[in-house]
Parts: sequence; structure tokens; C-alpha cells
Amino acid sequence: MRRKIVVAGVGMTPFVKPGQNEPYPVMGAKAINMALEDAGIGYDKIQQAYAGYVYGDSTCGQRVLYEVGMTGIPVINVNNNCSTGSSALFLARQAVESGVVDCALAVGFEQMTPGALRDVWTDRPSPLSKFNKVTDELTQDFTSPMALKMFGGAGIEHQKKYGTKDETFAKIRAKASAHAVHNDKAIFRKEVSVEDVMESPRVTSLLTRLQCCPPTCGAGAAIVCTEEFAKRHGINTDVVIVGQAMTTDFASTFDKDDMMRVVGYDMTAAAAKQVYEQSGVGPEDIDVAELHDCFTANELITYEGLGFTPEGGAEKFIWDGDNTYGGKVVTNPSGGLLSKGHPLGATGLAQCFELVNQLRGTVGKRQVEGAKTALQHNLGLGGACVVTLYQAT
Repeated sequence: MRRKIVVAGVGMTPFVKPGQNEPYPVMGAKAINMALEDAGIGYDKIQQAYAGYVYGDSTCGQRVLYEVGMTGIPVINVNNNCSTGSSALFLARQAVESGVVDCALAVGFEQMTPGALRDVWTDRPSPLSKFNKVTDELTQDFTSPMALKMFGGAGIEHQKKYGTKDETFAKIRAKASAHAVHNDKAIFRKEVSVEDVMESPRVTSLLTRLQCCPPTCGAGAAIVCTEEFAKRHGINTDVVIVGQAMTTDFASTFDKDDMMRVVGYDMTAAAAKQVYEQSGVGPEDIDVAELHDCFTANELITYEGLGFTPEGGAEKFIWDGDNTYGGKVVTNPSGGLLSKGHPLGATGLAQCFELVNQLRGTVGKRQVEGAKTALQHNLGLGGACVVTLYQAT
């Protein structure tokens, strides 16, 4: 990357169940104020803001930001499905790297309702109609909600190709729960076993209820700036973004008859490749990662998409313990979407919050010892994938 991009400050509210949340303007403003306090600057230093949310009316971003300050700056509202939070971060980083501004804010928030995701506007074509059509052609879980069918189908695709056991997917959820025990911002903090996961109600022919992320409410924020701006304002420069890429779908999403590709495997692989090339860092150099585990099946295939293990190698990677403490790459030390929760607009910025604090060495019992290089992966169907690489300086 052409300029060193400092992560000046991060903030995150606890993630909670729908109905237990504060209104979205309150959650969003809290996350922003935490990030400002973390950076040690006032809102008057922010030159542009990018606000991410999926379920809300136009200009919800302004509604949140006006709770913090009204300085007349550009506020851009961002909606990229589940990758919304890191799409906002991508735009903020891009504005700083390009030299348009010296300091920018990304905030993401979501006030969700209980139950599976569903279309809000049913009187017009769905942006996922092509995905839905291919999924219906390739899967057999006819009664499941569409997201379950898609990601459950991707897991079954992996099983067909490589013989992956059902228990391997359940082991991912057990790992997530063990990590979340030490995260006071996670929605679920009770540790569960592989047996508990397997015995929970089945929601597709592969996945059980405990293998699905819950609808969640919360907010996250991050401030990025140039190194010069940071030094001028006494901001900590210990964590920088050294690579970032956003990809959208390729023709292979629909023309390969492969559910792994329908849910974004090729987007993931392409974005990761770009980031490794930008930074000169390889997957073998990653100490800690936050990846998009909306369902256990997606975490499993993402190990391969990010290059943590060869194609077909995810099962061995999991059973060898290479995805947790003492292994090759500690994945989702926060508990991930499965245990921490998944408020769509906030998820990418919550991942940023976790990784920045991991690289600072400030997360207590869930600290990855000696973490210097961190990778973030945030995926949205429809679609977009953002991969971000952070390093401790």
C-alpha cells in the first residue's frame, strides 16, 4: 500500500439479543465515542464518515453521527449485506490512503429482529434471486430458510468432494464457544461440546441450530488516519493496515454448479490473494484471524479460501487444533459470529476491534501470545468480500 494507514481508535458495544438492545442511534454513538476516546481525539478531527447498516431507512448514518457531533462533514451510508461494516472500513481506509483526507471514521450498527433473515421488500425483484434460483437447483433442504440452504449446501459440497465428517463442522462451534467464554461483549458465553452441538435441533440435513449465528444488535467503530496525522495529534501508531481488498462475485459463482462458490469461496480466495500480494505476507505468517463464521460450514471452507490449509485440508486443520490456541492460526478468538453474534452492519468493525486489540496485547485471557500479524475476512452474499491485513509496528 502507498501510505501507512494507522488504526487510531476502535470501539464496540456488547452484542445482545433483539429486544434487549438500546435504539440504534444510542448504540452507534456509543461505539463512535469509544473509538474517539481510544484515539484520544475529538469528533472535530474526523474529516469523513462512512456509516454501515443493512436494516434501516436512508440516512440512518446521519441519525447516529448527529448524536456525536454536527460538523458538516461528508457522511456516506453503506449497505453491502453482511460485509457492510468492513465495506465502510474499506472506504474510510481508501479515502485516507488516496490523500483525500487525513482522518476518517467507519461505524457500523444494526437493530435486528428475531428469526432468520428475510427480504424486507417483497414487491420487487430480490437482489439474491439468482443466488436463490441456483441454490434451489443444487440443494435438497427445501424447507429451510434460504441462508441455511446456501451455507448448509456449501458444507455438503465440501463433504461430497473431500468426505468431511458432520462432527468436524460441530467442532468449529465448540471451539468458538470456548473462545467466547472470555469475551464480555459476546452474546453467548457458555462453552458447549461437540456432542452438545450435534444434539441440538437440526435445521438442515447437515447443520444444527448451534451451528448458526444468532440475530444480534450492536455497533462497532474504527478511526483510520495517516501516520503524519497520528504523530501530530499524539495518536498511538502501534497497529497499521498493510493490505486490504474487496471483491465481488465472479461468473464462477453461478456457472460451476458448486454451492461453495455460490456462497463466496472464489471472492474470498481472490481477495486474500490480492492482500497477500499487496503486503508481501503469506497465509503462513498469520498469527490470528477473525473470519466470517455465519455458519460452521462457512468457517470450514474459508480456511481453504484464505490459504490457511490446502483445498480439502480443512478437516485435518480442525482436528489437529491448528485453528485455536497453540495451533497455526488462532481463528475467531472473540468467539466469532457464532458466539459473539452477528449484527450485520457492525460485524466487520467488531472483527476490526478484536484484531486491533489482539495486536495491542490488551485482551486478557483470550490474548494470542506474540500476535504481530492479523487477518480479517468479512463476507456478504449478493455479494462482496473484504479481507484486511493488520500488523503491529
